[in-house]
Amino acid sequence: MHTFTIRELRERSGELSREAEQGRLALVTRRGQPLFVSVPFTEELLESGVHVALAVELFKSGAMTTARAAKLARMSLPQFLAHLSVQGIPVSDYAPAELAQELDAFDVVP
Repeated sequence: MHTFTIRELRERSGELSREAEQGRLALVTRRGQPLFVSVPFTEELLESGVHVALAVELFKSGAMTTARAAKLARMSLPQFLAHLSVQGIPVSDYAPAELAQELDAFDVVP
């Protein structure tokens, strides 16, 4: 998620537009404090509503956990995870070596 200050909006409005065109959220701040979030007008927004679209984008950007995003989306955690799955959005982002290590833990016989 890209961050803009309120003062930068005049000079960087084109950049804000490009972020929206690429389906990315942008945060606008005033005096270092969040002021508002720019939410792109996407198919997800039309189909699911702003609260779900915002939750998905905040989760994808790493700004929210699945549990917090599910709450924002007004869904149970299993419902939100299913929604992410249908959208083709991975819910974990393990590095290959880390994933191999996690999977190896299942092979350990006590």
